[in-house]
Amino acid sequence: MANEVARRRTFAVISHPDAGKSTLTEALALHAKVISEAGAIHGKAGRRSTVSDWMEMEKARGISVTSTALQFTYRDTVINLVDTPGHADFSEDTYRVLTAVDAAVMLIDAAKGLEPQTLKLFQVCRHRGIPVITVINKWDRPGQAPLELMDEIEERIGLKPTPLLWPVGIAGDFRGLLDRTNDSYIRFTRTAGGAKIAPEELMDAEAAAAREGVDWGNAVEESELLSISGADHDQEQFLAGRTSPVIFGSAMLNFGVHQILDALVDLAPPPGDRPDVDGHPRPVTAPFSAVVFKVQAGMDSAHRDRLAYIRVCSGTFERGMVVTNAATGKPFTTKYAQSVFGRERSTVETAYPGDVVGLVNALTLRPGDTLYTEEPVRYPPMPSFAPEFFAVLRADSAGKYKQFRRAVDQLDSEGVVQVLRNDLRGDASPVLAAVGPMQFEVVAARMKAEFDVEAKMENLGYSLARRTNAESADELNRQRGIEVFTRSDGVLLALVSDKWRLQYIQKEHPGLTLEPLVAAAD
Repeated sequence: MANEVARRRTFAVISHPDAGKSTLTEALALHAKVISEAGAIHGKAGRRSTVSDWMEMEKARGISVTSTALQFTYRDTVINLVDTPGHADFSEDTYRVLTAVDAAVMLIDAAKGLEPQTLKLFQVCRHRGIPVITVINKWDRPGQAPLELMDEIEERIGLKPTPLLWPVGIAGDFRGLLDRTNDSYIRFTRTAGGAKIAPEELMDAEAAAAREGVDWGNAVEESELLSISGADHDQEQFLAGRTSPVIFGSAMLNFGVHQILDALVDLAPPPGDRPDVDGHPRPVTAPFSAVVFKVQAGMDSAHRDRLAYIRVCSGTFERGMVVTNAATGKPFTTKYAQSVFGRERSTVETAYPGDVVGLVNALTLRPGDTLYTEEPVRYPPMPSFAPEFFAVLRADSAGKYKQFRRAVDQLDSEGVVQVLRNDLRGDASPVLAAVGPMQFEVVAARMKAEFDVEAKMENLGYSLARRTNAESADELNRQRGIEVFTRSDGVLLALVSDKWRLQYIQKEHPGLTLEPLVAAAD
């Protein structure tokens, strides 16, 4: 058990949209030699889309809107890479992933620097104590000066960057990397379209100076400045969340990619004891336990199955074992357990802490559920983000009401959107609540593709949601600009037209319950 746990690295890649996250995910798989050729992220005619983007919407737009898991081996280390949506509209899905990993790679566009979504996700990592490795991507394109990027990271997020490798050549003229641990030079050679692993040539400092001249001299000088400022890697400070190792690269050209894998293997922590809902750590050597962090259906149109992703937290998972769902107290048989690589699957017989396993046809499982054997345990639930967009959902055809209900229930249980109902609107017109409007597009696309139901949506004039109770509901429903709904988990939510209406109600009716929903990073 100790050896297997020590071999595991489970991490997510976080970034702003279009920073190259899915391209990097594919490049990491290429360098681990589990695929032979990288796909094209935008899915243009005649070109492949990335293995981690499988929804038609993802392939068409070149974005990730759902999380997927990739497991592969590199240097005898089992890598569990959980790809996350980059778009801010899918923050809830990303947050669930961050509850299931032990480290994160923060991907930054060399030209744009730190962007809002990256900052938000980093705060979640800091809150959860997740150590972060920083990758400056797209160094093959014009961008900011490297020292300026280091200053920006430290000033804006308070994390001391400690580069492991320093670029030789300015952004847009990427020659290679100076290895700051031994002052050697890693020189890259481009391949056609970046589809293959870029050849590398290792040189000593003297040979590098002869070949690269002033560019090598600039890199050495800047590296020395970093050392003077205390920007050398310290493993203890990294694990404590005070510093972040930095690597420069180009995921599109496959420059610096295996150096990222090496950093994950050498520096990222293996799985550790996980606190339960009461804050008591459950040792990785305790009997089996796992947390469900994602439920996904529709990954294969030929099989109407539903896949629950679990992160093994303790003990050994064995296919076919009967586990208990802590939320219901009912048993669940893990007969159909699979290792997932994008959309492709293979049967998994055994898994250890840190591994991500897909349980097929997990109709009773929801994100946040805890599974265990022998010793009962319950891990903290996953809080929901406060929704800001609301729409009434209706089936275009009354003759497909059963399919409509089934589709709504499935998407609700997966956590794609929050589904709200009340007696006035009835089951035929549920209200969808979302963090961003693109979630509504995903709902409509999946209802059509998986259930053959055309859905119509009508935006509602609400912009805030507040938690309330039964005692306050009647009075709130009598107020203009407010409507009370029941969420599928039983929570009562009051939807309010705007903050001024909320302030008026709170002033005129101070006894009514209108509590803010807790944000994930709070």
